[in-house]
Amino acid sequence: MVSNEVNQYIENLIQARTQHVLQMEQYAKENDVPIMELIGMETLLTYVRLKNPKRILEVGTAIGYSAIRMSLVCSSAEIITIERDEDRFNIAKQNVAALDLQDKIHLLLGDANELQSQVEHYAPYDFIFIDAAKGQYQNFFDHYSSMLSSDGIIVTDNILFRGFVADESGLESRRLRSLVKKIRSFNSYLMQHPDFHSTIVPVGDGMMVSMRKNTK
Repeated sequence: MVSNEVNQYIENLIQARTQHVLQMEQYAKENDVPIMELIGMETLLTYVRLKNPKRILEVGTAIGYSAIRMSLVCSSAEIITIERDEDRFNIAKQNVAALDLQDKIHLLLGDANELQSQVEHYAPYDFIFIDAAKGQYQNFFDHYSSMLSSDGIIVTDNILFRGFVADESGLESRRLRSLVKKIRSFNSYLMQHPDFHSTIVPVGDGMMVSMRKNTK
């Protein structure tokens, strides 16, 4: 996490997005829809380009912003994405259809804690992106990491939670303090996981990048 001035400098260097992507960003801003910060999004897309996955699982569709951006930079990938909010799910469907990506992006409506059997139908996944209810991150990881291909990677967003994981003194809400505690627990869980190498990338709101340890 860097200063606002440095963030602005980096954002000004990022190549222009398509008109539809810009419209989704504006919609999210006007309607308080949580989508990835721009620099975090570009970092995620770099991982997608490097991995060039055949199949991607996304936990947390929202309005389809991340799924669409991943599909646009990796047109050969099949993306399975889960959203529990029906209104956002329907908007995501509209956005996917507007870009004619229905054959590449498959949307599942429901709670990611309850859809393992449907998600497993498409497994294995070369790339898993977790960006949903932060208090459920460990459950999501445990549910779906077993569906990861042997050389796949998992990226989890928002693991620094605006810096409050390091200093929660500015939080007065008991609910947010509880959420910070859960994120800290998840971060420790992954950094000490016996089966995964994980590292924290302090861009955007913080990402955890995890890959399987070599068991040979």
